[in-house]
Amino acid sequence: MNGQALTGSELADLARVTRPTASQHLAKLTQARLIGVIKQGRFSYYRIVSPLVARMLESIIAVAAIDVPARYRPRSAQDDALAFARTCYDHLAGRLGVAIADTLVARGHIVLTDEGGEVSDEGKDFFAAVGVDLSSPARSRRVFCKPCLDWSERRFHLAGVVGTAIWHRCLALHWLARERATRLVRVTREGERGLRQTLGLDLTALTSSSPSDPVRLAEPVA
Repeated sequence: MNGQALTGSELADLARVTRPTASQHLAKLTQARLIGVIKQGRFSYYRIVSPLVARMLESIIAVAAIDVPARYRPRSAQDDALAFARTCYDHLAGRLGVAIADTLVARGHIVLTDEGGEVSDEGKDFFAAVGVDLSSPARSRRVFCKPCLDWSERRFHLAGVVGTAIWHRCLALHWLARERATRLVRVTREGERGLRQTLGLDLTALTSSSPSDPVRLAEPVA
């Protein structure tokens, strides 16, 4: 779900299962065309075949997170980190992803509904100014802009071409950095400044807020 291709051994280690067990599951998932295999030398790399499959998996996670009946499990530092910022295949999720979506909607750059979304004229100018490329490849069948239900926040972050473009631009600017072989995303010092200057996001308030708290915006600095 971090959009990267991993070997069977890496996936077995991450899932804390034996390599033969991982191999059996990977074979079934490949046969069902949910994951694809890329062979490079003596290694085989597995990855989710499309954003559509990733959205299906994210929806399953969202249902599982409802936890009925509730089960108590102490939160870990990794749980908190995942809830704050993570990848949802090819776009940004977690509290940070939701906050970015909320800010873009509040400023009128994006109009978002339960069914879909669109970028306003002001939004097109804004994205062009910050270098976010909203063009999609020729003959692409990808949805341009759509809401994606965040399993930890129970609210929407941005998916589709727009969500992917924002994620890629943040990576290119070194505002965000991904952790190898996990979904975790780290905000760099450049990112703290950039998100504050560009979107007015107060990351201090964001890290201390709960999922139900509204996002507090800071005044953009010069």
